[in-house]
Order: sequence, then C-alpha cells, then structure tokens
Amino acid sequence: MPHDDSEAHVLELPVLAVRDSVVFPGIVMPVLVGRPRSRAAVEAVMSGDADEKRLVVVAMPDPTVEEAGASDLHTVGTLVRVIQLLKLPDNSIRVVIEGIERVAVEGIEAEEPFLLGRVRPLRVENAATPEAQATLRSLLARFKRMAELAPYLPEQLVTAAMNVSDPEAFAEFLAANVNVDLDVRQDLLETLDVPERLGKLLRILNEEVELLELGSKISEQVQGEIDEQQREFVLRRQLDAIRRELGEDDESAEYADLAEQIKAKPLPEEARDEALRELRRLEKIPSASPEHSVIRTYLDWMLELPWGVRTEDRVDVAVAHRMLDEDHLGLEKPKDRILEYLAVRHLKDDMRGPILCFVGPPGVGKTSLGQSIARALGRRFVRMSLGGVRDEAELRGHRRTYIGAMPGRVVSALRRAGSMNPVIMLDEVDKLGADYRGDPAAALLEVLDPAQNDTFRDHYLDVPLDLSGVLFIATANVEDTIPGPLLDRLETIRLPGYTEPEKHEIARDHLIPKQLDAHGVAGTAGGGGAGVAAQVEITDDALGELITGYTREAGVRGLDRQIASLVRKAAREMVEGAVAPVRVDVAEVRAWLGPERFEPDVAGEQDEIGIATGLAWTAAGGDVLFVEVAVVPGSGKLTLTGQLGDVMQESARAAITWARRHAPDLGLDPTWADAHDVHIHVPAGAIPKDGPSAGITMTTSLVSALTERPVQRTVGMTGEITLRGKVLPIGGVKEKLLAAHRAGLTKVLIPSRNRKDLADVPAFVLDALDVVAVADMDEVLGHALGERIPSSGLGRETRHLSA
Repeated sequence: MPHDDSEAHVLELPVLAVRDSVVFPGIVMPVLVGRPRSRAAVEAVMSGDADEKRLVVVAMPDPTVEEAGASDLHTVGTLVRVIQLLKLPDNSIRVVIEGIERVAVEGIEAEEPFLLGRVRPLRVENAATPEAQATLRSLLARFKRMAELAPYLPEQLVTAAMNVSDPEAFAEFLAANVNVDLDVRQDLLETLDVPERLGKLLRILNEEVELLELGSKISEQVQGEIDEQQREFVLRRQLDAIRRELGEDDESAEYADLAEQIKAKPLPEEARDEALRELRRLEKIPSASPEHSVIRTYLDWMLELPWGVRTEDRVDVAVAHRMLDEDHLGLEKPKDRILEYLAVRHLKDDMRGPILCFVGPPGVGKTSLGQSIARALGRRFVRMSLGGVRDEAELRGHRRTYIGAMPGRVVSALRRAGSMNPVIMLDEVDKLGADYRGDPAAALLEVLDPAQNDTFRDHYLDVPLDLSGVLFIATANVEDTIPGPLLDRLETIRLPGYTEPEKHEIARDHLIPKQLDAHGVAGTAGGGGAGVAAQVEITDDALGELITGYTREAGVRGLDRQIASLVRKAAREMVEGAVAPVRVDVAEVRAWLGPERFEPDVAGEQDEIGIATGLAWTAAGGDVLFVEVAVVPGSGKLTLTGQLGDVMQESARAAITWARRHAPDLGLDPTWADAHDVHIHVPAGAIPKDGPSAGITMTTSLVSALTERPVQRTVGMTGEITLRGKVLPIGGVKEKLLAAHRAGLTKVLIPSRNRKDLADVPAFVLDALDVVAVADMDEVLGHALGERIPSSGLGRETRHLSA
C-alpha cells in the first residue's frame, strides 16, 4: 500500500523490541513478551481507547542486549495490530500480532516507561509489474522443487504457498517461512522493491535446492557403493551407538545369550526355527514397544519348557505294590490295574500309557492314588483342576494376537513338572463346562488320544509338543456328566466308599498322625501304649463315635476335619495345664464336638404304615431314603413331592398302576383309585432325587398305606419295578449295602439279578445283613409287610377303604 512521505503521516506509537525474529506485513505470529519495557508497551496499547490496538515491532541487531534503547534497534520495523493477549503464570505475556505495513523508525521520543517511537510508513514499489509476475513464477517452481527434496516441510505450508498469486503477498509469506539468518530476514524487510525482493528470495531458494540435490546425489552414490556386508556393519554400528545413548547397551549381550540358549536346547527343528525367528524380530523392535515384551515372554516360555527331559521309569512291580499298600488301604481293583500296567511296561518299554479314570465319591483317595502312581513310577506329579473350566483356551492356550495371551494348562503343567513324561492328573473331568468360547472336553480329545497327542499344538506356542510320554489320569465323581467321546477314551475304574472298619484303620494309621504332626503334638490312637513322647491319646471308642455319630460320608474328609478339631481341643487343654497325655474318649468327643450330628435312621423307631425304607446311590456314596405315602378321599389325583426327577415320577405312576391292577389280590375294592387321592413324598424335600431304583420302595409304601399294614422299618430295599411286578437290577449295590449297614438295617431286599454284585461287598457287611434276592413284588411284600400276598385274589374278602 503506497504512502506519502509528508510529515502528516508521521505517527507516534509504542515500540516493541524483539530478539531473533522479524515480522512481515500480512503475517500472523505469536510473540512472548517478558522485559519490563516490552510489557509496559503492550499494556499501554491494550488499555488505550483506539479500536485498533497498534504498535511497532522492531528487531534488535544484538539479541544479547537486555533493555534496548534508540541505538539498539534497526531503522525499519513493522506496524502491527494486537489480535490476542494472554498473561502467563511467570508474569510474562504472550501476544498474537498481525503485520500491517513497513515503517521507518525516525526516532525515539521516550524510553520510559516504554519506548515511544516516531515512525513513518514506507511505500512498496513495483508490486504489479510484469517483472514481478515473471519472478513469481520462477520462485513458485523452485519452491515446488524444494518441497519435493525436503520432506520436512509441512504439507499445509506447501499447499498455502501454491495458492498465493499476488507477488507482494507471496514475497511476504516466503520471507517469513524460509530458513535464513536474522540479518537476511531484516534485509528482506528493508527491501521495498518487490521484484528485487523476489529475486533475493529466488537466489535463496536456488542455493537451498542445490544443497538438497547435492545431498540426494551423494546419498545415492554412497548407497550404491556400499555392499550388503558393509551396509549391515554400518547399520549395526549406528544401532549400537543409538542403544548406548538410550542406555540399552546390555541388550546385545542378552540377545546373544538367548540365541545360545535356543541352540543349546534340544528343541524340535520347527520349534527351534520359530524361536530364532522370534529372536530376530525381538532385536529389531525397541524395548519400549509393547510387542517387545510379548516376544520376550514367548521366548521365555519356549526356553523354560523341559524339551528332551524325561525321568527314568521305575518298573519294579513288587516295590510299587508295597508303595501303593503303604499309601492306601483297600482299593484292590485300582491297585491291581496299576500293577498290571507296570508289568506290561516292564515287558514293553514303548507302550503308550492308558488313560485311567478314577470314578468315586469325594474323599475316597482318587487324587492321592494318582500321587502314589507317580511315586511308584518315579515320575513327577502335576495336578490340573478342570472343575468349572468353560473356555477351550484354558487348555489349548490363547493366540498371541490377544493382549495378555498365555499358554494353556497342559503346557503350564509340563513346565511345572520339569519333564516331558510326568503323571498329569485331570481332576474333576465330570465338571467341565461349555459355552460360546468353546468346548474344553473336545480340546481334551486330542490331548488324550495316543494317535494324535505326539504333535499337540498349543495356540500360544504354535509348535508341536510330544505328549505321548505323559501318563494322564482323570478323576470324576460320576460318569453321567462326562461327554461320550471323552468317556470313550478313558478306562474307568470305580472307587467305592470306605467301610467303617476301613475308616477306623485309615484314621488310626494316617489321619491322626497327620493331624498330630500338623498341630505340633505327639500322641497315639486306638488306646495303645502312649509311647515316649505321647501327649494325646485317642481311643478306639472315640474313633468309632466320630465315624458313626459325627460323619456320614463315603470318604474320610469329614472325619479328617473332626479329628483336627479334637486335636486342637486337646492342644488347648495341654496349654491350659492339663497333665499329659490328654486322653480323648467318647465323653470328650461329645463334650468338645457337641451332640451327635447323625443317628441311625431306623434303630429305636417302630414300624409304621405307609413308610418304607429305600436305598439310594449318590456322588457321596450310598444313603437311605424314606418313601411316605398317604391315601385320602378325593378324585383319583396323584401328588408327588420331594423334588422327584422324571424317572422317579414314572416309577410312582408304575406303582399306582400295579396297585390298581392287583387290587383284588390286596383285598381292595377295584375302584379304590377313583375315590381317593394318593400323595407320595420323599424327604428331604430340598434335595433333588431321581433314578428307577426306588420303584419297589414306592410300591411297598403304597400297598402298606392301602392295606393299613405297617412296613418293617429294619427292612431296606432297592430295585426297579415293572407293570407286571417284576424287580429289575440296579447299580451301586455295594454302596447301598454299606449305607444300610450304617443305618442299622437288618434285612435288605435286592433284585435277584444283582446277586453277582455281592462279591464286591465286604464280608462283615454280609454277616451283619440278611441280604435277600427277590424277583417280583409278591416276594418284596412278603418280606417287607411280614405277610406274603397271594398271586390271586380269588376267595379273599374284598376290603373297602372308608370314604
């Protein structure tokens, strides 16, 4: 914009002296104001009444001067408008200014409290001449070339420059953004002729482009001359220098150590190649990157696995037999099967191990039997709990694409074992779950299949693992919930519940010594000699009281807890001054543990009408159950309570139908069911029940209620009933007879086709019980009611139920 040189255009404005920067017209830029005179100048401008907050910005030739005077300023500056002001916490001011026009500083009128200058606007020349347009085109071409060679220039800057068509505006824009010294910038500000200023800028850009082209040419020549080996050497030297600067110099030695460990490990070829490949990736990734820790964790897992490590099996059958007998009382069938396996291993070393599955109630020693097998074989033992596992990745691992991925439980078990042929116990396989994340039972199929598990792949490691040397042993409480394909791969061995004599012996030989040692006291059990250091003596009668009155279980876990409670009480007696040894008899058991928690369900009670004693099998072993039947006037409705399952409900309907069909044989009115309701209840009501073995019990209880004949309460029974009155075989005979013996029954009725199962029942149980094999309901009623029902009702007086 041209201006006159007359005195009328001379202005008096505050002057802001700046270091290291030059402001050009049309350019918006921030300035940090910290010196007292500069702050006073800005504050004076902002507090004035003028609409445009204007002042003059002048560069200082010597930036080391603290407070500039008239002699410390250039003679040409820029008139600017203050757009924004921001006061900072350190008492400095940040202002955003916009250049308006060039001015000549003709003098300084005052220096306090700020510089007040007399300035005159300067006129630019030849802004719209053809020479200026021609120079602009050349300048735009060189600027575009520089942008191609210098990727450090911001894309926004290049785009803005390409959109400027006015020579004067482009000269101001380029002068403000070109990388030159302060003196060159000031010279460009003082150059009023636009073509001349554009020419200076063109020379500056030509020099910059030549330097950039020369650097690019040299780089290409050097790159072509260095061969691959020299290039790798240079790069590694640079990498070492960078690592030294970052404090990572020790990583090279660490990587070399990892490489040596990988080469020393007897890894399969595929596993070694994968580990070395991941190590090469690790060397190229910065240690601060999250991927670095992921790869390092993977390599740690690969190196911690016991590749090629195998323990030598001990196949001395006699020694193994002695160890099994020392650790476990009874359990003859499982022991025989284990010894058979050892005998075959003695004859054939490369035999693939069977997958044994111990099925039995809690506390009968399934897990400890697995530990004994490992001890007998001389192998390491690892327990893997599968109860509640629902995610397939728990067994097979997570893929490394997931954050926090880890190997599965199988790989973790091998690492804990420290060998590739341990005994791995798959505990509670009957409690595996399945949901949208997969089926863990299906993942176990590959693990347990001898034809596939020598190349098992964990999702995390993704290399083949040989599991053929692992001896897998599974445990379960019941077979019903184990998936069929998985059960097909298992050799099931049932572990029955312990008898009372066996519990007595286990407590005396194992549980009491264990608890005495755990509580820091010495003692004896069974009323024998106290010994040298005996402090606690538990009598045989006290043990019997614990077994019968305070526990009711197939195993010995509850008994172990009760013994621990007695030992704690005895320890307290000793600390409080009791004379050792502390003798624990029946009186102490009842005083310390309270009243008996369990009583015989039959002993001491009278025979009753409509109540029969049945026998059931549960996951905790055998148990007794009572079936109660009430017949009341009604319309023929059947009510079933006690949380009966579908099979038990069907047994109840079969009992009703049998009773209606044999009403004449029972001395009943054939139409009794039309005028009466039948209610069948099986306590306890909170426990779900199911199964067919209560069929004859329900029928006996119903007949007792209809004929008003009491059932002998010392008689227990189990068996499935048909509509013809036949008694079909059932399972769990041994457990049910043990339960009958515990409950104090004297006679037990079992199906005649279950006679073969009596071979597994202990002799003392058979001696105490009168076990009767029955084939039909006539025999059952004859034993249970004390009166045999004839096969035909002819000639018998028909009995009518009172309405």
